[in-house]
Amino acid sequence: MTSSIKNKIKSIKELKNYTQEYMADQLGVTQAGYSKIEKGKTILSYIKLVEIARILEVSVEDVISFDSQRYFNSFNKVRGNNNGSIQINSDNTATLKALYEDKINLLEKLLSKTEEELSRYKDKYGQL
Repeated sequence: MTSSIKNKIKSIKELKNYTQEYMADQLGVTQAGYSKIEKGKTILSYIKLVEIARILEVSVEDVISFDSQRYFNSFNKVRGNNNGSIQINSDNTATLKALYEDKINLLEKLLSKTEEELSRYKDKYGQL
């Protein structure tokens, strides 16, 4: 695997706030196994690349052609106007909305897991 593809996978994963653990779980591999993919220490088959793209909710072509500099430049077309409010370019509205929705979903999952863990501690140690 070329270093650019592994870096692109890692960049997209980080933009979506996905962890290596999440990616590994979705791929059915260990975290260490997924880490080897990001580090380029394992050969990435086309089938595995397709699976990764599916998990990242992008096409294989998007992964291959991903340019973080161009992405951030287009994403940063957010500018302030004279009254201090923020104006978002309409091109980025869908992308921004999707990123916020992804973040909300991840935070809801984290909250749920935290509540489950808290419940287990309460059951084990009693109410404090």
